Amino acid sequence: MAAEGPATRPVQVAEHPRLLKLKEMFKSKFGSIPKFYVRAPGRVNIIGEHIDYCGYSVLPMAVEQDMLIAVEPVKTHTLHLANTNPSYPDFSTSTNTIQIDKTKPVWHNYFLCGFKGIQEHFGLSDLTGMNCLADGNIPPSSGLSSSSALVCCAGLVTLTVLGMKLSKVELAEICAKSERYIGTEGGGMDQSISFLAEEGTAKLIEFSPLRATDVKLPRGAVFVIANSCVEMNKAATAHFNIRVMECRLAAKLLARHKSLQWDKVLRLEEVQAQLGIGLEEMLLVTENALHPEPYSPEEICTCLGISLEELQTQILSPNTREVPVFKLYQRARHVYSEAARVLQFKKICEDGPEDAVALLGELMNQSHSSCRDLYECSCPELDQLVDTCRRSGAQGSRLTGAGWGGCTVSLVPADMLPGFLARVHEAYYQGSGRGVAPGQHSLFATKPGGGALVFLEA
Repeated sequence: MAAEGPATRPVQVAEHPRLLKLKEMFKSKFGSIPKFYVRAPGRVNIIGEHIDYCGYSVLPMAVEQDMLIAVEPVKTHTLHLANTNPSYPDFSTSTNTIQIDKTKPVWHNYFLCGFKGIQEHFGLSDLTGMNCLADGNIPPSSGLSSSSALVCCAGLVTLTVLGMKLSKVELAEICAKSERYIGTEGGGMDQSISFLAEEGTAKLIEFSPLRATDVKLPRGAVFVIANSCVEMNKAATAHFNIRVMECRLAAKLLARHKSLQWDKVLRLEEVQAQLGIGLEEMLLVTENALHPEPYSPEEICTCLGISLEELQTQILSPNTREVPVFKLYQRARHVYSEAARVLQFKKICEDGPEDAVALLGELMNQSHSSCRDLYECSCPELDQLVDTCRRSGAQGSRLTGAGWGGCTVSLVPADMLPGFLARVHEAYYQGSGRGVAPGQHSLFATKPGGGALVFLEA
């Protein structure tokens, strides 16, 4: 499956209200009708937070919410981008001079990332222009990966316009790499699940090489997404990139402690692989090698035997050079323990014990505690929402996505779902003014959806 490209499906537009509305809006905007449509889904990460960029496996599933783009190739070299949401302004540029401003994570820059990724992969200049109208129903800045869905959608749009072929894996890798043009040092989970997702199953996503394995979720329970309604745009903040750098520095100090070639090490997983030991043992190594007190840049230099200038120019990224202290012990402990929880989660799903739902819920609860206390990527509203979900009947609940706002994911016994939704709505949303924006998906049960597709009007 992963070796194939995304499917192309004929569709009766008139039978799909959202596609029909998009077609009508496209006609009114551009005076013509779309040649084809592309969709790429958002995702919820069930467990495995902030570990993909450390080289570890994660366990997401695609959600039904997605990014949908209507497309018409044109004879000029102009790219016209429009959005059905009036708060996202139109944008036009020449296909030969793609500029992505890292200081402004505006919506069209995510499209340009996907476009540029495909353009550079094939080494093309003089690309044909296109008219595109985008329509997303993934809540923005909610941790459900609306931005990566737009990058993936744009990559598949560009590939389709060019008439080229790539496998889902190749597309995922290109889009993961090209999203970094916006300044976010992500790890590749979001793009991988957007292309590799299949209806009815979550996926264990592994990296280097990229591959996806089905994980059948337990019967009798559903996953419920709840939006804290605190927005966090990870490209607009230093939080995310500081965590990436803290993990990199922790990997280098652990490698140095174990007399490995630390200057070549970038990810925490590489230290484990080179030592050839298990995750539990890596936690012990972390206890011995790192201290809980934050590290100053000067102390890191002493540990590695390098100058401050070498640290600044050779290791730190431009947006982390002014950071006064780095918490290395806490970040490494989170990553190694979270990586172990992912593998335990998968094993429970495979073994299917009678108390599977309770066991999986406990792993999700542990994950949230680690994200809150060791990785410090939660916020008061997320903690309140997680607590509300647990008190309302969830077997497990945790933040999902980068954190610092966005959504929680909860594991709820199916027979308790109506009561759970009512209790959470009353306790967290009612009377608070939260989640009242029209069309905002604040609280909903979800099941594993399919991956990116091209639609042709039948």
